[in-house]
Amino acid sequence: MIRHLIATVLAAFALNAFAAADANQATRAELETVKGIGPGLSGKILEARKAGGFKNWSDFVERVPGVGPGNAARFSQAGLTVSGSAYDGSAAAPAKAAKPVKGEKSEKAADKANKKADS
Repeated sequence: MIRHLIATVLAAFALNAFAAADANQATRAELETVKGIGPGLSGKILEARKAGGFKNWSDFVERVPGVGPGNAARFSQAGLTVSGSAYDGSAAAPAKAAKPVKGEKSEKAADKANKKADS
């Protein structure tokens, strides 16, 4: 009987440890239950939300200062959603072009050299 009661109490605490909040509906206090979101960031989220609800994670990352793809992924894992959706990485910044291998010219350098040759 006591074991059952202890298990029930521990299960209740475990459920509370995983904070679920939607960026479009959560109050400041609810946002701050998400691991990594404190008073400063919750204020930025609420300020950005004044201009309208977030369409998706990409919109959220773009409009909330200080939130990038890495933070978005961590917040999502901690229970934050945007319009009911978890972060899927689609808000990630586009990959940078690969650097040329040593001895090869970049496309920009090659264009510059061709212009000089044409002159």
